[in-house]
Amino acid sequence: MGFSNEYADLTDNGKTSCCTPTVGIQRPNLVAQVHKTKTSCRPDSVAVPGGKALIGTARPLIQGDGEGPLRQKKVKPFRMKTTTVSNAEFAEFIAATGYITEAEQFGWSFVFHSDVPKSIGKTRSAPGTSWWRMVEGATWRDLNGPKTGEVAWHEDHPVVQVSWNDAVAYAEWCGGRLPSEVEWEHAARGGLGDVPFPWGDKEPDDDTFLPCNIWQGRFPTHNTGADGWKNTSPVNAFEPNAYGLFNMVGNVWEWTSDPFRIPSLKKKTKDRLAAMKGFKLLKGGSFLCHRSYCYRYRVAARIGNSPDTTTPHQGFRVVWGEV
Repeated sequence: MGFSNEYADLTDNGKTSCCTPTVGIQRPNLVAQVHKTKTSCRPDSVAVPGGKALIGTARPLIQGDGEGPLRQKKVKPFRMKTTTVSNAEFAEFIAATGYITEAEQFGWSFVFHSDVPKSIGKTRSAPGTSWWRMVEGATWRDLNGPKTGEVAWHEDHPVVQVSWNDAVAYAEWCGGRLPSEVEWEHAARGGLGDVPFPWGDKEPDDDTFLPCNIWQGRFPTHNTGADGWKNTSPVNAFEPNAYGLFNMVGNVWEWTSDPFRIPSLKKKTKDRLAAMKGFKLLKGGSFLCHRSYCYRYRVAARIGNSPDTTTPHQGFRVVWGEV
């Protein structure tokens, strides 16, 4: 199955990512909303012990992403939300504050090609990735375009189509913040050490071992949904890790508080990073990840995206405690 040539593509400006599309330009931050309203937000959370935390891996697989080397960094104890923020939880935030997300303000967002309703008509593709379409009216309520929330929106699924700026606004309203990369990795490992997955070393496959919500089949045209889900799953689906945290890999990419950086002396990497100035770091992979295309549903895997970009496979979770 190919992709139609009838779509008008945007000009490739060198800021594309294989896993997530990006807006590609630093648009003015239209949000600029900080809510200090006291909240009754009391999400389920677990205590994550402090100490010497591992970050990175001694077994990097995507060299250009900065997965290695393995190193240690001291972290203080903190609490982490057991799941990513759900649609129901985000809806409470909206109702309490009147907050308007960036996708709503910009008037469009990215949608995966197979989820674009036929009624939408022609759409433009993201630079370099024909399977990402720019759809007017796609928001956290209507994930794939106008009126699609009636089918695609579920209270217990992770909120998506939210930018880094939206995630920060929610976290502050909830009295918390986004996790740093080292906090996220420390929590995801659950005390298991330098393992690729929150459950250990065993590799997920397409039919027999399905511990998380990722793609099964041939990307980007055929997803068997063998794990039970072809899009997002409930935030507490699948087994939690040793710390009691759900879906630390798969389901949705998770925004962190850190900028996207890669220590490197290579000119190619430096040039890539120069084109990603201001990008924020995401961790964990998503339901669109497959080993053949985006083998990033691993603890040490990482990507960057512009803080105003919104997609149907990017969400976030909140932490509480000292940095």
